[in-house]
Amino acid sequence: MILKKVSPPSLKREKLNGKQFLKTNRMFKSMKTGVLAAILISTAIYANAQKKVAEGTVTYIVEYNPTEDQKDAVAILPTEQKVKFNGSITKMEMEQGPASIIILQDVVSNLGLVLIDVPVAQMQFAVIQGKEEYEKAKANTPKFSDFKATGEKKMIGTYNTEKYTYKDDKGGAYELWATTDVELPTGLAGESFKDIKGSLVKYTTFKQGIKQTLTIKEIKEEKVGPFKLDVPSGYEVKTMEQIMAMQGGGE
Repeated sequence: MILKKVSPPSLKREKLNGKQFLKTNRMFKSMKTGVLAAILISTAIYANAQKKVAEGTVTYIVEYNPTEDQKDAVAILPTEQKVKFNGSITKMEMEQGPASIIILQDVVSNLGLVLIDVPVAQMQFAVIQGKEEYEKAKANTPKFSDFKATGEKKMIGTYNTEKYTYKDDKGGAYELWATTDVELPTGLAGESFKDIKGSLVKYTTFKQGIKQTLTIKEIKEEKVGPFKLDVPSGYEVKTMEQIMAMQGGGE
């Protein structure tokens, strides 16, 4: 018995006329374009999927809007601010003249600790922020409310953001931009903003009575901390009023 060799259908070659060739070529190019588009879209979705960052450093650009009485104080404040965070506790470090200052805060319990080190004077002070201090500071700060998503979208840096509007109890109107591209610890931007869907990329708030707008410059996921709110050995505990009196030459 003689077997006749037959090429598999997928490998069988047929001569195409000019029209068939152009049609097939166009179909192949279209298929390649479609596959490429699918790859790009899938990559974009993957790249912009929400990423949870529980530990690291956020760098903010800070713009101040001081009153006339606050201008001298604002002149020495930094225009870039780095906030380290590990879980619910944040840490900020700054230099004020000869003093090195560390500010620690638990954004969930709202308890805090300020450490002031003045090496040239061999002085170390600690200011504890308890519930009473927090409530006192909160009472003197505008209260934000009426947060509304507008549906307006724009890119800020590498983040897809949505615009929200909000108000304060003193008649002020504001806007913020939030992203769902990355998830930062709840309360990082402050208790007033904890119910916003997403992480705040740009927003306006008040700190020590000074109006300021913060914009995220960089989020770096890295090992920091852990941080504690315990007063280190060698630090003298004082109130913020006592520290302010010392700075002003008071008693």
